Amino acid sequence: MSKRAAEIGHDGTPLKGGDRPEKMDVDDKEMGDFEDEYEDEFESEDEIVEAGVDGRPDAEREAEEAAAMEVDQGTFIVGRNKLEPGQVLTPDLTTYEMLHNLTTPWPCLSFDIVRDGLGDNRKAYPATMYTVTGTQADYKKANDNQLMVIKFSGLAKMNKDGGDESDSDDDDEDAEPILESKSIPLTSTTNRIRTHQIPSAEPGRAPTTLTATMTESTNVFIHDVTPHLASFDTPGTIITPQQNKPISTIRAHKSEGYAVDWSPNHPNGKLLTGDNDGLIFQTTRTDGGGWVTDNRPFAGHTSSVEDIQWSPSEQSVFASCSADGSVRIWDVRSKSRSPALTVQVSQHDVNVISWSRQTSHLLSTGADDGVWGVWDLRQWKTSADRPQPLASFDFHKEQVTSVEWHPTDDSIMAVAAADNTVTLWDLAVELDDEESKDTAGVKDVPPQLLFVHYLKGVKELHWHPQIPGSLVATGEEFSIFRTISV
Repeated sequence: MSKRAAEIGHDGTPLKGGDRPEKMDVDDKEMGDFEDEYEDEFESEDEIVEAGVDGRPDAEREAEEAAAMEVDQGTFIVGRNKLEPGQVLTPDLTTYEMLHNLTTPWPCLSFDIVRDGLGDNRKAYPATMYTVTGTQADYKKANDNQLMVIKFSGLAKMNKDGGDESDSDDDDEDAEPILESKSIPLTSTTNRIRTHQIPSAEPGRAPTTLTATMTESTNVFIHDVTPHLASFDTPGTIITPQQNKPISTIRAHKSEGYAVDWSPNHPNGKLLTGDNDGLIFQTTRTDGGGWVTDNRPFAGHTSSVEDIQWSPSEQSVFASCSADGSVRIWDVRSKSRSPALTVQVSQHDVNVISWSRQTSHLLSTGADDGVWGVWDLRQWKTSADRPQPLASFDFHKEQVTSVEWHPTDDSIMAVAAADNTVTLWDLAVELDDEESKDTAGVKDVPPQLLFVHYLKGVKELHWHPQIPGSLVATGEEFSIFRTISV
């Protein structure tokens, strides 16, 4: 990020580059005797002064122009430093391979990316993505809320002026980003939304895409958004009111919640939801297509359940975090419905967790004090000894709102925080005591920090699993980007 003050001259008017001084009013009568025009051109062979375009030495003129620019050369850290009146924060576009910001009718607290049939490891531009999200309308207009199924297209690569990319003349590179959406009416704010896809039994047919939406109303709605996704590529498709209705509504919770996760190891559909009373319920899809919620909750947290993650490798295991500062590991086969392990990872609310898909014994956490860390679950024992994190960072000074491992590289992390930033981290960089505290002379900026992206009000982020290095984040708007760092 860079900031730059306005270019103002001494008289209060904007400076204009290249202006020449006005013609001098010279009285010929007062001129002295004629002097040899070559006499004083060189004072000595060691002192040569060239006159610039305005009659002054170039060095003098350039120094004055530089002073007039009033560029602050100090390091500006988003989330730490504050802009002065008249200053504007702008991204350094040379550090992005892709950057697009798009708005929805209302801000969204949560979203999820939908896997599509366009292929894995996509690198061509313009890119296309599919997501689902739920809005946070003004409390006086709760009926304006909606579940939105979105297609982002025309996501072009950055046009780097002066670059020598071979495809820079391609018209597609200059495509305008497009947001298309299909809306499902809701009457409450969406706190958290997650998708699940049931593979089709017919070869070549798209999977069934389900969403679980946890709302302020305490209800959790399960929708089948398969027809909504298909409609984007089938002109003339009409979504019926029946297709907008939830296929199931979970009413087990007595308070609202934010914790939702589908099991990646149960293709038919198994869902966990946690609420502000500290209770977690399990809902399972039956072979006949119905839904059953076990009325025996998993209980153990002493405050609200903030996030849930199923184990990527063990079918019956999941983790939860809470405002009680703990992370608990559970086994759904337990008849007691109590946690198998409890670890106090913070003295503050633990807002989010992320379980590494590449290395299943690594779990990351993000807390209310801005600290996020990485834990080795092999070190978690049933004893009272509190394990130490493999890595812990307090770079953010506001609450962490989202953390997520890179889908294919377990050394890369993305973190979002209430200081309006998304940060990217490389955990492969060695920690080295004192040297690890600073980067390039900037205090308290660890060398593991790769990138800082600004997004006002950022709440949640996700890596795109099929477009390497691409991130989507939601705040006051959606930000879709890929940096040159990852």
